[in-house]
Amino acid sequence: MDPIRRVTAPTLDVLEALLQSDGPTWGLLVIKATGRPAGTVYPILERLERQGWTVSSWDEDTDRSGPRRRLHEFTAEGAVAARELVTARADAARSAARAAGAARPTHKPVAS
Repeated sequence: MDPIRRVTAPTLDVLEALLQSDGPTWGLLVIKATGRPAGTVYPILERLERQGWTVSSWDEDTDRSGPRRRLHEFTAEGAVAARELVTARADAARSAARAAGAARPTHKPVAS
């Protein structure tokens, strides 16, 4: 598995959406979960597979009408690495929120 060279907010959103899914999921569900456009999500999904973080397969549901869906899921190693990155983002957001709260003035307004 290759490391992700540049971890962007959209990449983290896609990783988080895949982690929250119950098993293999298709791109449209990732788009809906992240709120990111298809032109952002699909290249990230392709990159994750190329780098060994995920695997994909074609949906075998023959009862469903419409085009076949490509299902994506993490490899065991990819899931561990994705959890680490998503947790690091959550930790950084909490730290930033604490720092922003500490930076607020604590003086009381002057009564008029």
